Amino acid sequence: MKSTAIRAGLALAMLATPSLAFAQDQGNKPEVTVGAQAGYHDLGISDEVFDITGIEVDDASPIFGGFVSVDFPLSDALFAGVEGNANFGTDALDADYGASARLGIRTENGTKFYVRGGYQWVDIDYANILDVPDDAVPAGLDSTFGDYLVGVGIDLPLGGVSLRGNVDTIAFDTVRATAGVGFRF
Repeated sequence: MKSTAIRAGLALAMLATPSLAFAQDQGNKPEVTVGAQAGYHDLGISDEVFDITGIEVDDASPIFGGFVSVDFPLSDALFAGVEGNANFGTDALDADYGASARLGIRTENGTKFYVRGGYQWVDIDYANILDVPDDAVPAGLDSTFGDYLVGVGIDLPLGGVSLRGNVDTIAFDTVRATAGVGFRF
């Protein structure tokens, strides 16, 4: 898993480097956004668990956290950027965190539509999913997994802040929807 994370980080760096150089050459300043988000993450494993065990499980969780993004203008309408996020969950997830590259268009009023791809880790709360005490979960059971993330999003400007919405999937196995507010610098 560590080698996959390293490869994902290198890929993000390679994607960001040309946009950084172009932005510097054009004299355009990057746009930094820091914000808070909330959402819902469905792991998509309840059917498989039921098929194997006959046990119904709740494999989804509300999530709450934050994000930081940096976008670089490539032209008047096109931008590329990077983003990091970290969230904690209340039910099936203890946490999720990751990084992604963004590529999108900006309308005349500043609204951004983008696609993103990166790597996301998820820390699962097995006791909560199975509705058992923590000590009923075998010690040493790896509760963290990671895989590639792909998604789409929108940032709507509202004065010095932006409202945002994202829909992502991790390896086309999970579905995660988030909404948030960011402060632009």
